Amino acid sequence: MADTYRKLAQHLDYLPGGYPATESGVELRILRRLFTQEEAEFALHLSLIPAETDVIARRAGIGREVAARRLEEMSRKGLIMRLAFEAKPVQYMAAQFVIGIWEFQVNDLDPELIRDVNEYMPALFPEAWKFPQLRTIPVNRSLDFRQTVFPYEKAEELVRRAQRIAVAPCICRRERHIAGEGCGKLEEACLIFGMGADLYLRNGLGRSIERQGALDILARADEAGLVLQPGNAQEATNICCCCGCCCGVLRNLKTYPKPATLVSSPFVATAISESCSGCGVCTTRCQMGALHIEAQHAVLDPDRCIGCGLCVSTCPTGSLALARKPDSEQPRVPRSGVQSLIQLGRARGKFSTADLAWMMLKSKMERLLTLH
Repeated sequence: MADTYRKLAQHLDYLPGGYPATESGVELRILRRLFTQEEAEFALHLSLIPAETDVIARRAGIGREVAARRLEEMSRKGLIMRLAFEAKPVQYMAAQFVIGIWEFQVNDLDPELIRDVNEYMPALFPEAWKFPQLRTIPVNRSLDFRQTVFPYEKAEELVRRAQRIAVAPCICRRERHIAGEGCGKLEEACLIFGMGADLYLRNGLGRSIERQGALDILARADEAGLVLQPGNAQEATNICCCCGCCCGVLRNLKTYPKPATLVSSPFVATAISESCSGCGVCTTRCQMGALHIEAQHAVLDPDRCIGCGLCVSTCPTGSLALARKPDSEQPRVPRSGVQSLIQLGRARGKFSTADLAWMMLKSKMERLLTLH
């Protein structure tokens, strides 16, 4: 049994988000909590390349009906990804642990799982964030109309472009609440778009909302001092509304001396001390500890600023502003989520373009074999 879960851990570690081994073996405890041994063995037959039921059944050496039932059960448990396209057969693929399997457990949390995942995060985060899976965009009120802002840098624009929208509970604030350390801020605050919304709705992880409802959530997030973090792609499939006390990403970023170097963000705050009254509102809004009051003026540490704009939108004297970083420091934002995951995999040295090409060719060959 131990070998099965160890193989699954290695399988997940090959995926872009990683799943590194630890001395304590906490990563294996997590897998044993989530997967039955049968599910763990079956998950080894899924890869980054989506495949139809017949192909996966052939890989696993089991009947199609058994494979179909198992795939549906595992997708509903949030252990694998289910992709449904119009006029095409349903396909399945492996899900990475973060962002993926963990977030899909939002309705199935218990203190033991939360404890193990929190123990594991310091080991997982450096691998999962070698290329950021999320990026930081400013709240709308912090932007100057004269600034150059691309559509994918505007939360409201991402919402308006979405065809289907779901809202789900924030797993970070929910698990902190269960652990007795919650902040009480807006919990139903994760916006998911398109096929991601379909998956969340099908698995009962969220509810469908109209475009105006999503815009209202963004406004409430600004009021609550939540950082906006969409997926790190121009065609973003989600927007997370995050607090520095609960969010697994921000909590880990805060442990580094220079969080600004680890995020994908086009902006940085600037402070004008001459007009600052030293009221301290900005220090309570900043989720990264980038601001403090010194000699009755706000002092900014740009190495800690992630360009979220929360300090700017509520500064009563207008002493804070967002500035676009120099071109040399502008993060490259991949066009799609797939391209973003490829970048992460490459950053971790887990697969190359040749590896990806081989996986795609192998998948096509397997599909042809199932037709004969």
